[in-house]
Amino acid sequence: MKLRVLAGICQILATLFLLFAFCQAGAQATAAASSKDLSSYQLGVGDVISVQVIGEDDLKRERVRLSDAGTLSFPYLGEIRVRGLTVGELEAVITKGLKGRYLLDPQVTVTIQEYRNFFVNGSVEKPGGYAFTPGLTVRKAISIAGGFKERASREKINVIREDDPKGTSTRISLDAPVRPGDIITVEESFF
Repeated sequence: MKLRVLAGICQILATLFLLFAFCQAGAQATAAASSKDLSSYQLGVGDVISVQVIGEDDLKRERVRLSDAGTLSFPYLGEIRVRGLTVGELEAVITKGLKGRYLLDPQVTVTIQEYRNFFVNGSVEKPGGYAFTPGLTVRKAISIAGGFKERASREKINVIREDDPKGTSTRISLDAPVRPGDIITVEESFF
C-alpha cells in the first residue's frame, strides 16, 4: 500500500515537473517572439519622452523634449546620448547606469509622448510640418497635409530621409512608409 501511494506521489510530481518545464518553454518562446516585435523606432531630436523608474518618484522625468544634440539629462547619470537608440535600448542604458551604484534592481520604463515631425511640401493644399504617428504612409501624410492640389503629380513624389547625411532626394510611392523627420515633396504634373 505504501509503495502504491509513493508511486502515485512520484507520478504527480513528475507530471507537475513536466507541466512546469512546458510552461517555462512557452514563456521563453513568447519572450523571444515578443523581442522581434519590439519597436525599432530610433529616438531623435524633437521627440518628447517620459522616463519612469518604478518606486523612485524623484527619478521620474515627464515630457522631456530631446535636445538639439539628441541627449537627455538624467539624475546620477548626467547627460545620456539618446539619438539613434530605441526605447528598449534607452531603458537598458538607464537600468545599467543605476544598477548597483544607486539601486539594486531598477525597473525603468521609457515612453514616447510625441514623435518628431515629418514635413510635406510642394503641390499639396497645406504644406508644413505635422506630428508623426506610427504606421504612416505617404498617402496618409499627403491627406494630413490637405491632399493633392489640382495639378499635383501622383507619381513624382520624393523624400529626403532625416538619417541620410547627404540629403539625397529619392522617388517613392504613395504606399511607402513615412519616418519622423522625412521631408516629402510632391511635384506638379504638366499634363
